[in-house]
Amino acid sequence: MKAKEREELLRAVKTRFEKNMHRHAGFAWADVQARLEGDLVALRSLQQMEATGGEPDVIGQDKHFGHFIFCDCSPESPIGRRSTCYDAEARESRKEHKPESSAVEMAAAMGVELLTEESYRELQKLGEFDTKTSSWIKTPTEIRALGGALFCDRRYGKVFVYHNGVQSYYAARGFRGSLRV
Repeated sequence: MKAKEREELLRAVKTRFEKNMHRHAGFAWADVQARLEGDLVALRSLQQMEATGGEPDVIGQDKHFGHFIFCDCSPESPIGRRSTCYDAEARESRKEHKPESSAVEMAAAMGVELLTEESYRELQKLGEFDTKTSSWIKTPTEIRALGGALFCDRRYGKVFVYHNGVQSYYAARGFRGSLRV
């Protein structure tokens, strides 16, 4: 990453951090920035989150290792990560209209983790997300083995968890990622 790109990314993330202190009360930007500047791989992942419309922000800190936890905080599922089926196997199983990628593949390429049901619900405590879209979440192995995958959204003031066939994809369904720095 070029110095100018790094500066622009850090400026954008800092602005979002300062604008949304309710997501990370008690955290200091200087501490977050020091962690980011010391981890070029994480900066690349954060840049990917930003470039695909995720609006990443700090939402917590790992109590065991001290890592800051970034999550996509865009109001709707990140626009640059929609129209994906769940994973590579599902994408390859489609006979026609195969999407370019899958949520699991994109997350791996970006160096982020799909949110779990628990982390998705925690994010929803910080605001109202996915009121018009939905987001794939990490699916338990036993459900995936049966050909299903889970996704979430927020409707009627509540968070809902649904299932769909892994090969399905919709223009309004993407995925949210998290990153530990």
